[in-house]
Amino acid sequence: MTVTIQEFVSMMTQNPAIFLTTLLVLAVVFVNGWTDAPNAIATAVSTRSIEPQKAIYLATLFNFLGVFLMTALNANVAETIYNMVDFNGNTNEALIALASAQVSIVIWATAAWYFGIPTSESHALIAGLSGSAIALHGGLAGINGAEWMKNIYGLVLSTVVGFLMGYVVVEVIKRFLAGSDRRSTKTFFKNGQIVSAAAMAFMHGAQDGQKFMGVFMLAFSLAAGTGGVGHFVIPSWLMILISLVIGLGTSLGGLRIIKSVGMNMVKLETYEGFAADIGAVVSLLVASVAGFPVSTTHTKTTAIMGVGASKHIKNVNWSVVSEMGLAWILTFPGCGLIGFIVTYLLIHLI
Repeated sequence: MTVTIQEFVSMMTQNPAIFLTTLLVLAVVFVNGWTDAPNAIATAVSTRSIEPQKAIYLATLFNFLGVFLMTALNANVAETIYNMVDFNGNTNEALIALASAQVSIVIWATAAWYFGIPTSESHALIAGLSGSAIALHGGLAGINGAEWMKNIYGLVLSTVVGFLMGYVVVEVIKRFLAGSDRRSTKTFFKNGQIVSAAAMAFMHGAQDGQKFMGVFMLAFSLAAGTGGVGHFVIPSWLMILISLVIGLGTSLGGLRIIKSVGMNMVKLETYEGFAADIGAVVSLLVASVAGFPVSTTHTKTTAIMGVGASKHIKNVNWSVVSEMGLAWILTFPGCGLIGFIVTYLLIHLI
């Protein structure tokens, strides 16, 4: 299954439900750019390897390339999101449920942005979709357990591997730099951080861009009456649309999250910021190839923690970490409950 841009416009004009769902999904993509995409460039900005505005331009470009190139090679993450919930049944109710899931994400992510906490739209997306599917079916029949478990695998991978990769990469770098004048390597790592930030932005597009394209394809299949489970081909116009909206969100809301992730959690030297980026990129690449939807925020944050812990465990600002951890823990029940309540009210009481 695929959708041409002409078919998309026709769906939008003929079906108010698909029009509303599209607007809400784009709103969530925008919020993702606002709150999640800045994590890709946070360390490069915090170590002053690149100016904030140039970093945002860099993130916009490589988000696009990540969406476009990675999806052309491997769309496993999008297919996991597409298949993990079952919205089959009444088409209008299914679209209402899908729209309700997006409402829960916008509410949750906006609140997290306001308080400067880099919550994960990936976790929010999974929770919102799951809560809405449960409300639609009146139970767990709306959850595809095998596909949903990939989210758990991704959660473990992003936490454990992200931390370990950050720790290992910075330790390897320190061994290579042993006995050398750190100042003489600053230019190398400053330029290296620009490259690693671009790689992080690329992987953010590969992960988060695919998640939202999976939601779009689910909406299209429901509107066409073909059901929510199966195989699809993501059209090029959709890749471009998602990339542009993520970029717009990043350009408008990125600095607050950059400060929280790149500056408040742990003070990083240039080579340490480079190590955190490389550790996170490797973790995200493994997850993307395996089809595990993971949080780019979670992965980058744990990589930074690993780098900080390599010097001393006290170098990590654990109060910031605890705030982030609490937000992640609350995201699943919070977004899931909002999605469930909104879906139930719209279908059963209105």
